[in-house]
Amino acid sequence: MGTEKAVRIQTSILNGVEKKVLVWLAERQPRWVTSDLLTYIGVAGALVCGLGFALSSLDIGWLWLSSAGLVINWYGDSLDGTLARVRGTQRPKYGFFIDHSIDAITITMMCVGAGLSPLLRLDVALGVLAAYLIISVYTYVCTIVTNQMRLTYGKLGPTEFRLIVILTNTLFIYTPWHNLTLKVVGIELGLFDLVALGAILLMATLWLRQWLSDRRRLSRLDPLPASSKATQQSPKPQTISKKQTA
Repeated sequence: MGTEKAVRIQTSILNGVEKKVLVWLAERQPRWVTSDLLTYIGVAGALVCGLGFALSSLDIGWLWLSSAGLVINWYGDSLDGTLARVRGTQRPKYGFFIDHSIDAITITMMCVGAGLSPLLRLDVALGVLAAYLIISVYTYVCTIVTNQMRLTYGKLGPTEFRLIVILTNTLFIYTPWHNLTLKVVGIELGLFDLVALGAILLMATLWLRQWLSDRRRLSRLDPLPASSKATQQSPKPQTISKKQTA
């Protein structure tokens, strides 16, 4: 379906450093560590992250567990494909299916957990989830249609977003900013709710810009057939009334 030879587009800020780290880690994994195992470690990390978020409603110190879960999630989710490439054990169709069908579950666990925490309102956290899933669906559609898999939009990718969340957790624990609230159209929003809304707006902007660019490119690559153009451009036949023929 177009995923076997898809070109991976990776333009994130940390891409160069991250690639070197992942290859270094992959070369040092025991033989019993497989790509599938790493994928499930990534899922476990997402579950730990969501649980830490939810428990932080009892004590904000649990946000450290959430941050640890994000590190575990990065380790499994980012290393599984690199390990397969280093060992020459790629399974493009199977890997694409497993990796991206599970992604939807992991991001849901993390966002719902964040919505149950004092960090974000649940509706704001679900807005982040919706924005992420829209971009994910767009990525998969483009992978099939253009044989290009865009892993990042602009200079931001999953790794950068994980680091932003870890930084946010740390600030929430150690600064009084989590007590700041603002009423917008009668709705009380915390400082980090506003940050999350800004992230939603950023993702929507990046999606729209990329969609407009891909739409123009695909329109040129897949033009209307010549017969359709002629039909569209030909003038409509004029109708002659009975009075004009009399």
